[in-house]
Amino acid sequence: MKQAIRALGIAIYVLWLIVIVFTATIMYSAFQLAEGVTFGTAQTSTSGGTMILSLPFSVDNKGFYDISDLNITTILQESNGALASNSTTVVPLISSGNKVDATHNISITLDKMTSASLSRLLFNDTDFNITLSLALKYAGVIPLKISMNFTRTWGAPLHNLTIWGINYDYTRMMAAVSLSFENHSFFSLNGTMRIEIINTLDQQVGATTTPINVPPQTPYQTLVDVPVLAGYGSFKEVRLYFDFPSVFSYGPKVIEVTPIG
Repeated sequence: MKQAIRALGIAIYVLWLIVIVFTATIMYSAFQLAEGVTFGTAQTSTSGGTMILSLPFSVDNKGFYDISDLNITTILQESNGALASNSTTVVPLISSGNKVDATHNISITLDKMTSASLSRLLFNDTDFNITLSLALKYAGVIPLKISMNFTRTWGAPLHNLTIWGINYDYTRMMAAVSLSFENHSFFSLNGTMRIEIINTLDQQVGATTTPINVPPQTPYQTLVDVPVLAGYGSFKEVRLYFDFPSVFSYGPKVIEVTPIG
């Protein structure tokens, strides 16, 4: 009986020793992991109508145990709370003593910005509120998770879009529309703009399409001649339709004008 009790005591001692060693090595490895996760400088690009914010990162597993199910998730919200993107990157396994270099891509479909909740991003600079979370399993059983919040400035491609005026030439039956905006985005606007003039009877009395090519971070100002039907009445508003095949299409953007006629 005494031998059995002694054996049980030794077993309990060994078990506690294993638990203490395991806990100590886990804590040591966790501190090593905190130092081993680094993020690089984010880069932006566009591809097929999608804006991509590429965030390079590396995980150097200097601990004693494998890292599994590494999950990096970012949620982008416009300043008024509208969801712009929810992106996830998963690394299945990082063995002990190994380092993994990867890239987390945050994707925003630019066509989504034509929706009612996000269309203001086409015309107004703002900040994205970004929540980044990192979750993983350590030693196959212990879940760890950290999260952080930060902001990133968004530059509107059609910032401060303005119709400065419409001058009608009775001799040529042309309305000269003075228009300007600033491309605050990081991508070029290469496509067309359709202008429609609407009178106070809600009738379209003139329309034309003009090409647009505006590099990033560049102001744009133009004077577009629009043929107008005889007896057009009084101008009420201008409707603008933008078609940039590589990034987005949007319209109509309705801008009221001082009645002329």
